[in-house]
Amino acid sequence: MVTPHGHETHDDPYASPTSWREWTQFVDTAPPCLPGPGPWSAEDRLDYHSRFVILSTPTMAKISLSLRRLMILNRRHNGTARRGLLISGPPTTGKTTTLQQLGRSFHLADKARHSGFNDHLPVVFLSVPPAATPKMLVSELARFLDLPIGTAMNQARITDIVCATLRDLATRLVLVDDVHLLNTRTRTGAETSDQMKHLSERIPATFVYAGVAIEKSPLLTGSRGAQLAGRFKMVHNPPMAYGSTEQRSAWEGLVRGMDQALLLQAHRPDSLIRHAAYLHQRTGGRIGSLSALIREAAIAAILDGTEKITKRLLEDVDLDQLAEQNARPAPRA
Repeated sequence: MVTPHGHETHDDPYASPTSWREWTQFVDTAPPCLPGPGPWSAEDRLDYHSRFVILSTPTMAKISLSLRRLMILNRRHNGTARRGLLISGPPTTGKTTTLQQLGRSFHLADKARHSGFNDHLPVVFLSVPPAATPKMLVSELARFLDLPIGTAMNQARITDIVCATLRDLATRLVLVDDVHLLNTRTRTGAETSDQMKHLSERIPATFVYAGVAIEKSPLLTGSRGAQLAGRFKMVHNPPMAYGSTEQRSAWEGLVRGMDQALLLQAHRPDSLIRHAAYLHQRTGGRIGSLSALIREAAIAAILDGTEKITKRLLEDVDLDQLAEQNARPAPRA
């Protein structure tokens, strides 16, 4: 692997972070902003709303605190049974976003502490490939690191190279998304789960897994699942509720953050707050669905020239099928 700071980064700042170049590009890319002080063209503002802001939620803060404690717990741990974290929740609740933002925050903090180290990669991020085998999983790590892995290499040799590289790069956080794709009831899935355990024992890092409804998946069943459950704590990432005063305040704070980030010429501050209950009813409290709804409504407002988001415009936006199927009935007048 060429050291992360010794190679030109990927030239697409919006590429999915599937390699260390794209990951470092993702980490170093500034939050969404418009070029210059303005005035901004409609095209500039369309691009801005296409990316938009990422706002923290109480669950994200809880996960961040749990991870910080675990990393301190593992810092001087010399044994193999390091503690890990499982992030579980329904689709579109922001698990992948949470995983990436956790990695980005730690990467930036570590980079600030070790500014003189050029051959340093504090965070690794990968997704479990569909129908993954042990060799596919470790090869995905090798591909992320841009290691020259030959097709004739066996699984053990690739694993040795990957583990040695991550140790040399002082990697301290390994993020693995889509772990629900592992079916440990099958031989291949069980062997891939064993490979993940093997990697966590050989790499002195904290492992964080994220997936859909992990607690109900085969990943935690049987003797292998018991080993995983005995080392990993689980944090649930459910849709945001809207029942208690505290829950309503948290949801409205999220909506207010998006309201303040809108760049529409006719937008009135806090106009989205008036529709907070409706927005929760439409999205079921799912962060991904809310973000998609607000972003598409903002884009529609720019394209049609109204430059503001109204409830009628929100109703005209079709959401993802999951949100449409699970939307709560509108409250009676």
